Amino acid sequence: MAIDLPAPAGRRIALIAHDNKKQDMLEWAEYNLALLTGHELFATATTGRILQEQLGLPVTCFRSGPFGGDQQIGARIAEGEIDLLVFLWDPLEPHPHDPDVKALLRVAVVCNIPIACNRATADFLISSPLMGRIHQPWDPAADPGPADQAPASPAAVTRIA
Repeated sequence: MAIDLPAPAGRRIALIAHDNKKQDMLEWAEYNLALLTGHELFATATTGRILQEQLGLPVTCFRSGPFGGDQQIGARIAEGEIDLLVFLWDPLEPHPHDPDVKALLRVAVVCNIPIACNRATADFLISSPLMGRIHQPWDPAADPGPADQAPASPAAVTRIA
């Protein structure tokens, strides 16, 4: 059953790139420049500044990731104000703000936000025909699950050795 709703004018996309991934983000954004111009962009400080200066993209910038930028974007996701997250993080480099990174990824998953953590996935998401369709919003705080379902007791859990 199709729902006849207007397609969104553009998505609200958050862009974050760790230091070793800034060039990847710049190259990805340049490759997808025509697609990105139809969306509202948000970024952490340095990533946003690079995209503004190098590509002329209008970007709303937050603080640098280690200084709260990841948390600011996470808060926007929790409030339903970000539709997609492109987060090019470096899995081979330790980060002092790793708890913030994990919290950001956690809130994006909990809030059912598409996440791209590499250029290939980001290409698939930004070029998806679903970008122009209505996405069913989901608020985890408003959906506690079935009210008549009691938590499983320890005896009801099947353990496999």
